[in-house]
Amino acid sequence: MKLLAFETSTEALSVALSIDGQVRERFELAPRRHAELALPWADELLAQAGLKRSQLDGIAVGRGPGAFTGVRLAIALVQGIALALDRPVVAVSTLAALAMRAQDAAPGATLRVLAAIDARMGEVYSGAFELKDGDARALDEERVGAPDSVIVPGGEGGWIGVGTGFGAADGALSSRLSARFVSIDAAQLPHAADVARLGTLAFARGDAVPADRVEPAYLRNNVALTLQEQQALRDSKR
Repeated sequence: MKLLAFETSTEALSVALSIDGQVRERFELAPRRHAELALPWADELLAQAGLKRSQLDGIAVGRGPGAFTGVRLAIALVQGIALALDRPVVAVSTLAALAMRAQDAAPGATLRVLAAIDARMGEVYSGAFELKDGDARALDEERVGAPDSVIVPGGEGGWIGVGTGFGAADGALSSRLSARFVSIDAAQLPHAADVARLGTLAFARGDAVPADRVEPAYLRNNVALTLQEQQALRDSKR
């Protein structure tokens, strides 16, 4: 299977190409350059593999949660490519992709991972997952809220923490839950390579959908209000 994947939900930009399970990725911290670089990187990966876009079987996208503009950009990019090629799309949780970063600590093991992304405004996006057989199974609903509201399912320890949410608010999440965790990596960011790996499994399960049915995951209910407030602020300065 040939799958192109995008992840633009954070300050990191990454694009990946999976060919029969072999994944190539371009990853870089590129704040405010996602729109400029994403498509050229995709074309570069395809050229390196000797493939044309028309040879792709589908597209995968990190659907968020994350920065509103980044999530919106990824969805728009993928919809444009998929509609032009008449290919299906699979939307992968950005938090699930982030959780997959924990595999490097114990390849092949079954792991319980809490993935957290700094959501700004004193909040974090969080999700709990079990990593097993190369897949990430959600153990609870994904949430956005203050670090002291984050829930870790069950009462056991032995968890692994990954993501910038553990460093948010002066490390409040790390401090509160440190006794439950065997390790915390607050520098990790989601990668398109993991979106591609999870997307391949999702395609095999039949979870792909037409491009126009792809939905982003913002989690915040006040996104529209926030945008209106930002516009009002810009208008007031004119």
